[in-house]
Amino acid sequence: MQRRQFLASGLATGLAGLATPAIAAGAKARVLRFVPQSDVTILDPIWTTAYVTRNHGFMIFDTLYGIDNGYTARPQMVAGHRVEADGKQWSLTLRDGLKWHDGEKVLARDCVASIRRWGARDAFGQTLLAYTDDLSAVDDKTIRFRLKHPFPLLPDALGKPGSSFCAMMPERLAKTSPFTAITEMVGSGPFKWNAKERVIGSRAVYDRNLAYVPRADGVAQWTSGPKVAHFDRVEWHVIPDESTKANALSTGEVDWWENPTNDLLPLLELNHHVTVRVTDPTGLIACMRMNQLWPPFDNPAIRRALLGAVNQREVMIAVAGTDPKGWRVPVGIFCPGTPMASMAGLSVFEGKRDDAKVAAEIKAAGYKGEKVVLLAPTDFPILKAEADVMADTMRRVGLNVDYQAMDWGTVIQRRAQERSPDKGGWSVFNTFWSGLDQFNPVGHVFLRGNGKQGMMGWPSAPKIEALRQQWIEAPDLTAQKTLAVELQRQALRDVPYIPLGQFFPATAYRKDIADILNGFVIFWNVRRV
Repeated sequence: MQRRQFLASGLATGLAGLATPAIAAGAKARVLRFVPQSDVTILDPIWTTAYVTRNHGFMIFDTLYGIDNGYTARPQMVAGHRVEADGKQWSLTLRDGLKWHDGEKVLARDCVASIRRWGARDAFGQTLLAYTDDLSAVDDKTIRFRLKHPFPLLPDALGKPGSSFCAMMPERLAKTSPFTAITEMVGSGPFKWNAKERVIGSRAVYDRNLAYVPRADGVAQWTSGPKVAHFDRVEWHVIPDESTKANALSTGEVDWWENPTNDLLPLLELNHHVTVRVTDPTGLIACMRMNQLWPPFDNPAIRRALLGAVNQREVMIAVAGTDPKGWRVPVGIFCPGTPMASMAGLSVFEGKRDDAKVAAEIKAAGYKGEKVVLLAPTDFPILKAEADVMADTMRRVGLNVDYQAMDWGTVIQRRAQERSPDKGGWSVFNTFWSGLDQFNPVGHVFLRGNGKQGMMGWPSAPKIEALRQQWIEAPDLTAQKTLAVELQRQALRDVPYIPLGQFFPATAYRKDIADILNGFVIFWNVRRV
């Protein structure tokens, strides 16, 4: 009885403000109520790689290409393209009917500015622009790339679904420095940002874009095909308590919970009004990222020594439970089950862990007792589980761990800081990447070794960069696979990050919600039946 009262109280608190005037009087059928992984504290999908911002961004911003269920790039905002000059010139033609949310037409120069802004920060974008001699708007509907060398991955780059994706925005916004987050949300996608009803830490609201013209051809798959919005309004409700989320879904107060915790899945599966399923076959790959600008992790010998203490199995049990069908170890640099994946060097993660041996190696490498500031998100159970296991692991081998608990939004902002750990910076944070983001060395942002031009953590690894370039220029799949093996071995020497295993989280939604697409949470095509 006490538990029921607690859950009822939590439900009332967590869902306060759900019954807004905008959805009164039978309008619920046209409203989708969604519980995200966390609040969307950063709105700019170029400035951060946080998946909650990516999910938010795909509602508002469209892309030139999308990907289908076979991971093939398909035209999205473009009607098509023409390749000339032995693969060194690409002309992309925008399709008809594209308008920004402010009513202005989408022009090629808007897209050129958007590509440049994205390309300054994203690993795949940096590669594309490095191959580009000239990028211009030939006229209002034609984008032209003149390349130094052929780059057949151009559509894959412009259509990558992971973070950061190549979001198209008006030129006036796209001219904002890529290192400054934009806050005005004007895109051309199927939903509009409702800034007036935004409640930080509680609610985000998106309205259907009545002027959006979906593609007339293709099938809706992942981020490709017709993007048809069946809901007039999508509400994201941030609910802090996991039991409250489960009860809200079970009773129909919300329609969809993005990432139910593993311990609550059995209860949800017993509910005849709820569907539980895995929508992303590539899963998520847990990672520990170390700040390589400051001690102790500026020392590659310390990073290498730490590999011997990592127990991927222990991390996966904490994140996804004891059933091994829900996760996979050992995991290396590339998504398991894909062409670039291999077992090369992964013996370092297998066998009995010898903490005393690792502690001696860390000391011999020159560790002087510096604090290891670990950022632990308290409102993101999966990431907190990763942080807890790795905090314990590092303490066992003699590292002086300073465990700093905070919400995920604060982690996102804090990890961008280059300051030293004792002055508001950081040493370690844990995250995960979709397996799709770790298919190959071009889109794999944690694999980059380009220092401050790369992702937070800022590793400098010239040998990784050289192998990555060789992979891009490889003549065939066989050569690429060989180089991927060498890349994995080199990554386990340089240790730009530590892979912690692959898991397959489920999402949960009410039975009257249908046609949710494969992949991450996507809000077009979804309808109520």
